[in-house]
Formats: sequence, C-alpha cells, structure tokens
Amino acid sequence: MATAFDARTLLGCATPESWYVAAAANLRTLLIDHANCEKKAAGTALSLLYRYVDKPDLLRRMSRLAREELRHYEQVLSTMDALRLEYGHLTPSRYAGAMRASIRTSEPGRLVDTLLVGAVVEARSCERFEGLAERFDGRLAAFYTRLLESEARHAGVYLDLARRYEADEGVLESRLNVFVGCDRGLVSTADTQFRFHSGLPAEIAAS
Repeated sequence: MATAFDARTLLGCATPESWYVAAAANLRTLLIDHANCEKKAAGTALSLLYRYVDKPDLLRRMSRLAREELRHYEQVLSTMDALRLEYGHLTPSRYAGAMRASIRTSEPGRLVDTLLVGAVVEARSCERFEGLAERFDGRLAAFYTRLLESEARHAGVYLDLARRYEADEGVLESRLNVFVGCDRGLVSTADTQFRFHSGLPAEIAAS
C-alpha cells in the first residue's frame, strides 16, 4: 500500500501488534480520539497561521492543511454515524503533551521544533492508518485507505517547512532525533488508557 511519503522511513519503530488488537476491541474510543486528533491538528495549523504572519509559504501550506484536517474530522464523524457509534468526550492521551514538552521556547527553534513534532505525529498517524486499513475490512478499511495519501502529504509538508527554516542540517537532524525518540518511547511503553496514539495496552505490557 504505497503512499507519496513513507512514514516508516521517519519513525524509529513500528506500532506494536498489541495496539491493533486493542484498537479492534475499542472501536468507539479509537474513532472518538481519532476525531479529536484531527481537531487538534487543525488547531496546530491555525496557531501557526496566527503566530508566523511573516512567512507566506507557511501561511499558504498551513491554511490548506487546516482545511483538510477539519474535513478529516467531518469524515470521522460520518463514519461513526454510519456505524451507529456515538461521539463523546474523552480525556487526552499523554502523547501530544509529551511530544511537545521538548519544544524550544525561543525562535527560530520554537518554529522548527513545532514543525518537526508535526511531521513525526503525522507520520505516526499515517503508519497507524495503513495498519488499520490492513487489519479492518469493509467501510473502515476503505476509510483509512482514503486518508493515507493526505496524511502522508501532511507529514511531508511539516518536514519540508522545518528544512526551510533550519538551514543547519546537523541541528535539524539532532532535533528530529529528539522527537523520533520521544515517539518511539511513547508507543512502545505501557499506557493505562487506549487512545489513537497510545502505547502498549497495560495488561499486555505487564504479561
């Protein structure tokens, strides 16, 4: 199942099989949190639009990305309606907060790190979309297959922009390694709650 951007080349590890087992057993939670992730992704793009008004290329690309993320949010809701699953409130996972914890606070480091986090998060989402499409069938398989191309493009957009605003390749790679390592640790260690970006189900990790 090929895409324009291969998320696996960016990520430090594959999603453990036990996460996919938990996903099938927690379908409503999976879809609710997926919808929430799409909202948060749109919010990140919008925050960049407001903060960096002096960067025309970033403004154009984030505007498109925000629209696409909100469209994905609508598509998740439509899929839930078709499956007769009710949308509701969920507490956030540890993933997003932990990924952002190492973002530098001064510019241009703050922008570069925010873009790199975006690239890694989108790559992880893309990798999980592909895995879900392979393991589900029918409507859900088709749904996650449709999302693959745009999600892969989003990861590429974030990475391209990070390269534009950080000319030192060594610094860029060093910072990217920080966030790839953080993602790897989060998805390969135990989580007490199942979420779209959660790690190992606690009961499996402990066995």
